[in-house]
Amino acid sequence: MPAYFTPELFRFLTRLKRNNNRDWFHGHKDDYEAHVRQPALRFITDLAAPLYEITPYLVADPRPSRGSMFRIYRDTRFSGDKRPYKTHVAMRFSHQGKDVHSPGFYLHLEPGGCFAACGLWHPEPPTLLKVRSAIVSRPDEWRAVRGLLNWDDASKLSRPPRGFPCDHEFVEDLKLRDLGTAVDLTEKQVCSPKFMATFTAACRKMSPIAAFLSRALGLKF
Repeated sequence: MPAYFTPELFRFLTRLKRNNNRDWFHGHKDDYEAHVRQPALRFITDLAAPLYEITPYLVADPRPSRGSMFRIYRDTRFSGDKRPYKTHVAMRFSHQGKDVHSPGFYLHLEPGGCFAACGLWHPEPPTLLKVRSAIVSRPDEWRAVRGLLNWDDASKLSRPPRGFPCDHEFVEDLKLRDLGTAVDLTEKQVCSPKFMATFTAACRKMSPIAAFLSRALGLKF
């Protein structure tokens, strides 16, 4: 089976980083379609079956817009950085009808920085409260999965959150604002014909975290 992605994807993104302007992008739109967008949509389409075997509650949506693939266009309305394009490719596989911040799987492709991830990044306070409450009320379940956590959380609280015990077994976890796990990927792996199996295996490895966080938020997994 041929590979979904080729080194041309990373070459395109490298060149885009050096030429992040609309004139250059429009002049190389065919390269973007051939080496980035269309391969990503094919990958999303074909992921539906193996993703269903992990959980039937997450969706691989191959629609060209509002689906699993993130737009390459940056939202510059409230940013001092006016570069119009992202220089990475991102895909998310979330619960049906839920936004990107639900605890599904995520794939990030960037020169020198490819990874699969799963978790909650910058959740809203009510969401974070549900997760912290689940950690306290279901300690055995959390103990079984917490070893998978490997995100750096620069915004971690210095003290336990209000309303939670200072001497709890998982007090350091209760201080976290971002909770998740990631699996690093190489460009060689991404460009291999076996990449679907590689990404699926990463999702299986991360799925205990996804399952705990989903149940904490009242979502099926």
